[in-house]
Amino acid sequence: MHGYGTGSDDGITAAPGGLLDLLQVAAVVLDSDGRIVLWSPEAEQLLGYRSEEALGHGADDLLVSPDNQQRARELFAQVRSGARWAGVFPLQHRDGTKRPVEFRTMRLRDSQGQAHLLGLAADATTVRRVERDLALSHSLVNQTPVGIAVFDTDLRWVGVNPAMERINGLPEEAVLRRRIRDVLPGLDADTIESRMRLVLASGKSLLDQQTVGRTAAETEDRAYSESYHRIEDAQGRVLGLAVAVIDVSERQQAAAEVAQARERLSVIADAGVRIGTTLDLQQTARELADVAVPELADLAAVDVLEAVVARGTTTAVIGDAHAEFRALAVSAGYLTDAIHAADPVGELATYGSTRIITQCVREARPVLVERVDSAMMRRIARDSHAAQILRTAGVHSYLAVPLVARGEVLGTLSLYRTINPRSFNEQDRILASELAARAAICVDNARLYGRERTAALTLQRSLLPVMPVDHEGLDIAVRYLPALSEVGGDWYDVLHLSGGRTGLIVGDVMGKGVQAAAIMGQLSTATRALARLDPSPAELLHHLDDIAGSLGETIATCVYAVCDPRRGTCELSSAGHLPPVMIRPDGSAEHLDVPGGVPLGVGGVPFGTMEQELPPGSLLALYTDGLVESRSQSIDVALESMTRILQGTQQSLERTSDMLLGTLRPDPDDDVALLLVRTLGSTTRD
Repeated sequence: MHGYGTGSDDGITAAPGGLLDLLQVAAVVLDSDGRIVLWSPEAEQLLGYRSEEALGHGADDLLVSPDNQQRARELFAQVRSGARWAGVFPLQHRDGTKRPVEFRTMRLRDSQGQAHLLGLAADATTVRRVERDLALSHSLVNQTPVGIAVFDTDLRWVGVNPAMERINGLPEEAVLRRRIRDVLPGLDADTIESRMRLVLASGKSLLDQQTVGRTAAETEDRAYSESYHRIEDAQGRVLGLAVAVIDVSERQQAAAEVAQARERLSVIADAGVRIGTTLDLQQTARELADVAVPELADLAAVDVLEAVVARGTTTAVIGDAHAEFRALAVSAGYLTDAIHAADPVGELATYGSTRIITQCVREARPVLVERVDSAMMRRIARDSHAAQILRTAGVHSYLAVPLVARGEVLGTLSLYRTINPRSFNEQDRILASELAARAAICVDNARLYGRERTAALTLQRSLLPVMPVDHEGLDIAVRYLPALSEVGGDWYDVLHLSGGRTGLIVGDVMGKGVQAAAIMGQLSTATRALARLDPSPAELLHHLDDIAGSLGETIATCVYAVCDPRRGTCELSSAGHLPPVMIRPDGSAEHLDVPGGVPLGVGGVPFGTMEQELPPGSLLALYTDGLVESRSQSIDVALESMTRILQGTQQSLERTSDMLLGTLRPDPDDDVALLLVRTLGSTTRD
C-alpha cells in the first residue's frame, strides 16, 4: 500500500512523518583523526554523553570498549578511504553498558577538502522492532481477505490492499488520490463519507456499518460490513483513516434464510392452532385461507370438490374430465379488487381439463407458476373478466396446492402474489404443501363428520314419531332441534292409550352420532310396544331399564307421563331426568318433584310414581337438558328463564315452542327435545 498523504499534491507543505522520531536517529561527525566534532541531541539520548563530554574526544576511546577498538579503527579507515559501511556495532554507553547500534556511515569533505566521517546511528533493538512491526503489518494487510483502504483527511484514496482491489474490481492506481464517488458510483458515497467525517472529527471508531450497493467487480448489489478507524501518529496528529470492508452478502443471505425458516415454522405452528377448531367444513376452509395471508400470499382461495361438499364422498378427476368445485373461502391480506376475481363463496364452479386448478387435483401435486403471463392467466382465472381484474391487481405469481388427506384429493388451496414483489419459489411450495396437508386432514375430518352427522340426523328424524292429528282433551306441540356440532340421542313420543289417556315421553341417550341415534330408536320402539300393555309409568321404566341394560354400556334418562284429561290427572315417573315444569291456570309455576330414579341402564333401583292434578288450562313442559344446559349460564338460571316465558305467554303452543328455542338455545351445542301439553275442556271425576 502507498504511504499516507495529507492533502498537498506537491508535498512541500505536508506535515512531517513520525517514523524518524520513533527511531531517534543520531548524527555523529568525526574528523580525519577520528575525533568527535559534531554531536546531536539524539546521540546524547542514545549513548548518554552530553555534547561537552563528547566533542574533541576520540570516538574509539570514548565509545568503544577495549576489546572492540581494533575493529572500530579498521572500519574507520575503510570509510575514510571512501568506502561505505552499514551494520550493527556495539558502543559503550556512559553508564558502562554496551548498546547494539545500527550505523549508516559515509565520508564527507569540507570546504578545505578535509575528510570527515558522518555516522547515522539508531538503537539496533528499536530498528529491529520497527522492521518487524512493518513486516508484520505489510504481511497482514496484503494477505488478509478483509479489504483495507486508507484515506487522507480529504477523503481521498491513498492506498488499498489486494483484497480491496478484488472487492472494488479496480487496481490500486485507478483509485489513488480520488474520492469514492469518482470511481465507485454504485455505492452510497454520501453515507460512507459522512461516516468518515464523523470518525475523523471524533476519533471514535465505527464498527460493522452496513452498506448495500455494487462495485466495478459486481453486476448486482452486494452487502458490505465496514469499520472505520482514525489514523494518528505518535504525537496524536491525524493522518487520515482506515476502512476495513467485508463482503457479507452470503452471511446476510444465510441470516435471511434462517429468518424465513423461522417465519415458516411460525406459520406452521399458527396453522396447528387456528385450523380445525371446529368440524364445520366451511369454517375449516376459512381458517386455512386466513392462515395463508399475508405471511405466504396476498390472496388465497380454498375450493373443495363438489362431491365432498354435496355427498361427503371423493371422486377422482381422470383424463380430460372437467372438475366441479364449491368455493368455500377467499381471503386477502389487504383491500383489493382481486378478491372479486375468485369464485364467490358458496357457488359451484366448473373448470375444464386444461385449467391449472383441474391439473392440480388430477395430478394430486402442486402447480407453481413463478411468473404469470397472459396465456397462463387464462388458465388460472375463471373467465376473461376475472383475468382482467387479476392483471389490474398486479398478480404476477401463482401457486395451486392440492388438499390431500388419507390418499384422497379433496380440493385445492390457490395462492396469489400481487403487492409482494417476490415470486413463489420452492420453499414457498414446501410451506404451502405443509399447510395444505394439515388443513386437508381437518377438511376430511369435517367431511367424515358431516357425513356421519347427516346419517345420524336422518336416522334420528326417521325414528321420531309423526304427530297424530288430535288427542282427546289435550293441545300438544313438539320440537326436535339437532345440535350444530354432533347429533345426539334425544327423543320424544306421544302415545294413544286406552280410556282416552295419552302417554308422553321425553328422553336422552348419552353419547353422540349414529350409535346414540340407533339406541334411541330401540328405546323409542320398545316404549311404543310396552305402552300397548298399559303398564304404570314406573313399570314401563322398569322394562326400559332391562332393555337398556341389554344394549351394552347404554345410559339414558327419560320422564314418562300418562295424562288423563277426563279425570284431570297425570301420573309421572322419572329415570334420572330433569323435572317437568307445570304452569297452573292461575299462572303459578312449579317444577314437579317426580320421585328420583337412576338413569336407564344402571339397573337394580326401583322407579317411583307421582300423581299430579291437571285441571283445564294447565300447561306441562317436558324437555331434555340441551334446552337449559350451556357453558355460558347455570342450569338454574335457564330453568327460571324457561318458567318465566311459559308463565307470560298467551300464544299458541307452537309459537311458545319456537319462542323457548329461540330464547334459550339459538345455537344449540346439544340436541333439544321439547314437548308442551295444555289441557282443554272440563274434567270428570270417578
